[in-house]
Amino acid sequence: MNIPEGKKVYFASDNHLGAPTRKESAIREKKFIAWLDEVKQDAAAIFLLGDLFDFWFEYKTVIPKGFSRTFGKLAEITDAGIPIYYFVGNHDLWMDGYFEEELNIPVYHTPQEFTFNNKKFFIGHGDGLGPGDKGYKRMKKVFTNPVAKWFFRWLHPDLGVKLAQYLSVKNKLISGDEDIKFLGEENEWLVQYCKRKLESEHRDYFVFGHRHLPLEIDLNNNSNNSNNSKYVNLGDWIHYYTYAEFDGTELRLKTYDIQK
Repeated sequence: MNIPEGKKVYFASDNHLGAPTRKESAIREKKFIAWLDEVKQDAAAIFLLGDLFDFWFEYKTVIPKGFSRTFGKLAEITDAGIPIYYFVGNHDLWMDGYFEEELNIPVYHTPQEFTFNNKKFFIGHGDGLGPGDKGYKRMKKVFTNPVAKWFFRWLHPDLGVKLAQYLSVKNKLISGDEDIKFLGEENEWLVQYCKRKLESEHRDYFVFGHRHLPLEIDLNNNSNNSNNSKYVNLGDWIHYYTYAEFDGTELRLKTYDIQK
């Protein structure tokens, strides 16, 4: 994809709307919508890299209550012809057609590659990649097991959603919020994952969420700048209100003015 002059590609993740309560997250939701209103002015595309909700499960005829302002804004943007791409996170693994059918937003369950202005991007939520994160990897096998999903679907939605929300907020293993301190490059499993991917093919940018930390890390220091790669973690919209912006030449991590 070639980015038209004056246009940009935006990336954000980890809003966790609904946590710790719907009322408390409503303040953060309004800030996120204000950000969407701003970036739609010059957006060539918007990438949302997962955990927009603290819990999401699509029954055959029911979706979780709330977030109508967010849905309305996303629909407004796609109706205006601005593409939005969604990558599921560990809190919204159970998407099953609603975003595609109602909002015209493609949904990805695995990392994908995109090229903008000849820059290669490797994009995903980031959960379960690379070494480590073993507790979540075990939990994910349960969450994605067809039998487990079938049993959960047969719970009454009021009971199922309430149970899932309780676990999501209380259990740090499930929430992915077990440790949001920088561990050092050698201990950051997403950094190690990116370096392994570079062994087989060059990418200019690796963009992930999940860690809840805004990070920009150079993955190599080649004298040939055209072969340099960077790992960017988008942080979150709970503590940092950070996002990434690609202007057609360079990807930069930025902070939204939360006073707006």
